[in-house]
Amino acid sequence: MPLTAPQPSSVDVLIVGAGISGIGAAYYLQREHPQRSYAVLEARAASGGTWDLFRYPGIRSDSDLHTFGYEFKPWRDEHSIADGDRILAYVREAAAEHGIDRKIRFNTKVLSASWSSSDARWSVEVESAETGERTTLSCNWIFCAGGYYRYDEGFTPRFEGREEFRGQVVHPQHWPQDLDSTGKRVLVIGSGATAVTLVPALAGTAAHVTMLQRTPSYVMPVPAKDRLANQLRSLLGEERGYAVARRKNILQQQAVWRFCQKYPKAARRLIRRYNRKLLPAGYPVDEHFNPPYDPWDQRLCAVPNGDLFRAIREGRASVATDRIARFTATGVLLESGRTLEADLIVTATGLNVQAMGGIELTVDGEPVRLADTVAYKGMMLSGVPNFAYAIGYTNSSWTLKVGLLCEHFCRLLTRMDARGVDIARPVLADPAMPTRPFLDFGAGYIQRVIDLLPRQGDRAPWRTSLNYSGDVKLLRHLPVDDPDLHFDRSTRTPEAVHG
Repeated sequence: MPLTAPQPSSVDVLIVGAGISGIGAAYYLQREHPQRSYAVLEARAASGGTWDLFRYPGIRSDSDLHTFGYEFKPWRDEHSIADGDRILAYVREAAAEHGIDRKIRFNTKVLSASWSSSDARWSVEVESAETGERTTLSCNWIFCAGGYYRYDEGFTPRFEGREEFRGQVVHPQHWPQDLDSTGKRVLVIGSGATAVTLVPALAGTAAHVTMLQRTPSYVMPVPAKDRLANQLRSLLGEERGYAVARRKNILQQQAVWRFCQKYPKAARRLIRRYNRKLLPAGYPVDEHFNPPYDPWDQRLCAVPNGDLFRAIREGRASVATDRIARFTATGVLLESGRTLEADLIVTATGLNVQAMGGIELTVDGEPVRLADTVAYKGMMLSGVPNFAYAIGYTNSSWTLKVGLLCEHFCRLLTRMDARGVDIARPVLADPAMPTRPFLDFGAGYIQRVIDLLPRQGDRAPWRTSLNYSGDVKLLRHLPVDDPDLHFDRSTRTPEAVHG
């Protein structure tokens, strides 16, 4: 519930977002720097981020919770691939256990932030979702933990003839609580993680569910329960068992990633073999489950206990690989001339990416254009002082990267205290360094906004790493000081202190 006690207008650190990343950032900050004041700003009326927002049937993680969960809080459920309600309860429990829930300011949307080097402070304009009132907060650091997509709207492409369809059209990001698909013909447009989750969940009660995709995705069955992790917990106890299972799964994830990168043809054959084994005899595997790109060029879709394949096998679901020509009154007409009849159409067509929570940044009176910045250590932006962000892995569990970034952020604060400085600013020493997209990922939702996002370089510390072991070395063990990270004091002296 929102707090009613007066809130300070000035704190040391403002954390933007009360989802799994923001709660994690608050934990590390108060553990390592208990003397620093902080607040968590949440635009919505509840904590949990993605896990509170998405309410569509079957919502679940596609990463195991021993790595997607926090390093500091064991995952105690026997299900390693967990549904949204369990994850939400876990995140909120973590916040309550450490008093972080009392630091959250709900219905508080960050609109803009203006940095003053002379004061070493951000002036942050926020808006109340309840009253529309705008106020200004002050802080020394902003830690942006709002993820990378818009919470207020999902992405739906324009479909010719949509207004002619007599049934209901819904986007998973805005699932109506009273929607009942029982006995209906359901058409799910999309082939990503959301689609492969929705299809088996809806197939339990719907008359039939069809997944319509333009391009196949890689889909891999995974056990819903990690038997070894559960045994380790029984043998070693909650804390040690969780730590060992976490390490095991980190190594497993990295091994799969490296194998797919090094031997893409072999990985493709292996995935196809698994798919063929779980699909009906004679099923056109290559038509519906053989993407034109290599494994992990886009994220693999995990299906617990092969539930998608089981729904297809049992005749409750089917897959169509084609393009939509137009909507009709009773479904869709495909470019092949085939028609798909439907009573309910679900547009699982992706997200609208929004970098840094959509916050308009200004540094000493100059607007920051994100596309002109380069990511530093995957957590700061060139030329932008005292601003950190948390973007997790796309090839592994999101939270593995976020945890390391939070640790490094705290190490950076410690180093600044030791040096007696209050400003840290990444500065690109080589402006001619080749750059590439910040999120170098083939997913459509990234490609649509690629020119609006920050860039990354071709070398450390300007390369956004996807390698966990490399990030452990860089973010946890190597010195914070770096020639490209410049330190300064807010006192009006002409001399800067460089790292």
